[in-house]
Amino acid sequence: MPFDLDTYLRTKKILIEDKLDLLLRNPGSPLGTLEESIRYSALAGGKRLRPILAIASCEAVGGSPEQALPVACAIEMIHTYSLVHDDLPSMDDDALRRGVPTNHTVFGEAAAILAGDALLTDAFNVMVDQGLAAGVSPALLCEAVRDISHAAGSKGMIKGQAIDLDIEVAGEDSGEVTLSGIERMHSLKTGALIEVSVTAGAKIGGADESQIERLALYGQSIGLAFQIIDDVLDVEGGGDIGKETGVDARNEKSTYAGIAGIDESKKRASELTSTAVAALDIFDEKAEALRAIALYMGGRNY
Repeated sequence: MPFDLDTYLRTKKILIEDKLDLLLRNPGSPLGTLEESIRYSALAGGKRLRPILAIASCEAVGGSPEQALPVACAIEMIHTYSLVHDDLPSMDDDALRRGVPTNHTVFGEAAAILAGDALLTDAFNVMVDQGLAAGVSPALLCEAVRDISHAAGSKGMIKGQAIDLDIEVAGEDSGEVTLSGIERMHSLKTGALIEVSVTAGAKIGGADESQIERLALYGQSIGLAFQIIDDVLDVEGGGDIGKETGVDARNEKSTYAGIAGIDESKKRASELTSTAVAALDIFDEKAEALRAIALYMGGRNY
């Protein structure tokens, strides 16, 4: 029987969102502006691909969803914080995210900044506290904290955002407005958290070094493909991207699609998807979700 990706994604998304709802409640007291702002963005929907990848990679090496769920939720909290801050007027100044008004347009800039700060900080508490309760070893949790903080910090996602701002300010003089420079930015700003979602989930599930090496290549490949396709969709429309299209062109922003062209961008995304799928050839049917997700991410409605 063919793998039913739609059912898998829907089931895992419900699992993650139910857990996030529990984690982000404030029992016994009314919600203040901060709590409302946090829950507004964290529970606004979205694909939940990063936490689903963490669970799928854990399953691929023989682990269970319950083992990976704390790390998966923490990763989604970190991802959500990055979106809240990325949408701010001082960054991309976006009005729509996940199909609804952005956090700062609803709650104001100060509340949005604090909500993002809280989501990032609380994510590590969730990872450790809930991970220990799920029976994950302290050593593995320590490794997950190290890997995820590295991917989210100044050598990963934040570095990618800084490069993006440098390009916006300096334009071609930044030296980053080349295909390789744009790929580097995307690999850090978007790809780093996707890659660590895969590898952290796998480590929680007991992966060995050879499996981690293959899964890292898988994560790197789908992470870059995902952002290249986002660049294409911003031009062509289509896909459930949950934000306005044409924003990059209006802001004269350098993108992969803008430099390489639509056809070359689609070709590059297809090549990366093939690389990701090939990286899984040492895994058995337990990795079928990862294979299906790669093909899904590599062919989103264009």
